[in-house]
Amino acid sequence: MRGPLLERALAATRSVVEGRAPVLPAYQRYSGVVWSHLDPASISEATRRRILVPSGLYGLSAGTDLVADFRLKMNVNLAPLGNIARYWRPLVTEAICGYVRRATVVNLLPKEHTAAIDFEMLGAVCDVIDVSFVSHDGTRAVGHDAKAVKGLVAREVLTKGEGSIASFRWEGWKACVRGERIEVVAPK
Repeated sequence: MRGPLLERALAATRSVVEGRAPVLPAYQRYSGVVWSHLDPASISEATRRRILVPSGLYGLSAGTDLVADFRLKMNVNLAPLGNIARYWRPLVTEAICGYVRRATVVNLLPKEHTAAIDFEMLGAVCDVIDVSFVSHDGTRAVGHDAKAVKGLVAREVLTKGEGSIASFRWEGWKACVRGERIEVVAPK
């Protein structure tokens, strides 16, 4: 990170450390393609509380939790903590296990956030559905459309339930059940 992005990150961090950072509910704080397609402002507060986001600064936030602006990624190493995802892993896993109470967890997380959760431990207390987004040749799908479809799948799960993923379709993308995993495959 350099230039204006670095300056913004440093200013945000100073505000948090000094206790003067303005906060917003997570669903309003987070932005980007995934969030705009999820459109959390248009769903109920109870549904927004079901959104769980691993966070470099907070460990874990629900969609309604108050969070400050920050720029701490899960894949960075900070002395003396080491890797942030590894640091948070036991605490985040324990928090999710307590929060879900045997409900089904749908994992739509990118790799760096997935590292903050012990899915073996989580799988012992609830069902976990892993959803991956792939191109038609089976490689990991990236880019704007992959992020958009991830937001739309999240919305589908939150508003219609996890059973709706298997029939998900959007602009040529379609869900395919592959054993215990679900792949959302990009059009050719």
